[in-house]
Amino acid sequence: MNKLLLVLALFISSCSGTKYFRKLDKEEKRAVKESKKWVAVSKKEAHVLIMTSKGNMVVKLYNQTPLHRDNFLSKVSAGFYDSLLFHRVINRFMIQGGDPESKNATAEKRIGGGAAPGDRIPAEFRTDQKIYHQRGALAAARTDNPEKASSNCQFYIVQRPAWRKTELDSTIAARKLVLTEEQKKIYTTVGGTPHLDGGYTVFGELLQGFEVLDSIAVTPTKSDRPLTDVRMRMFLLNKPKLK
Repeated sequence: MNKLLLVLALFISSCSGTKYFRKLDKEEKRAVKESKKWVAVSKKEAHVLIMTSKGNMVVKLYNQTPLHRDNFLSKVSAGFYDSLLFHRVINRFMIQGGDPESKNATAEKRIGGGAAPGDRIPAEFRTDQKIYHQRGALAAARTDNPEKASSNCQFYIVQRPAWRKTELDSTIAARKLVLTEEQKKIYTTVGGTPHLDGGYTVFGELLQGFEVLDSIAVTPTKSDRPLTDVRMRMFLLNKPKLK
């Protein structure tokens, strides 16, 4: 979508209070239709299209983390993320968004402390299911709380590329990490953030749009906030019968 048209559409939606699950424009319809090709054969997992001013991404949500999955789906369906920013971006680490206070934030406003109405989401760590912080992992942000409960709206997508073996070994030693051989293989071939395993809940993964992820990650920033706003909109692509 032409960036000017996207920004205008987001501005109108923001001002009117109309959710984007109104009548879609041609570009939105095309993006949803094309993205649905990726999930046409899936009858077990829910998928979401994340449209941004840098391009589009498609994520799959894990059924192994039902609390986070259902919370995310409810907010996507309600249009909660419409016009919000990726407000914290660190190249070779991750991109973070979902703070409702970012919607109308001025350039000087500090963002990151906002939350949606309701309680935090209890942690759902599933390393037993081989769910790790590999590159493309969709995970929940959180405050420094003893239960490690998640924010009920803020999320991040891991962008860190593959580690060199020597680099990973040094990090393991410095942080006193305990990784399986499988994890080591993932982090040295796919990439990711091993020090976050067991500390933050991963509840999905990026399937399409890694080039968009990288494009957002290299956006010039000040105090980790992009100098040019990167806004998002989300569309539910499918919702199979979930337990």
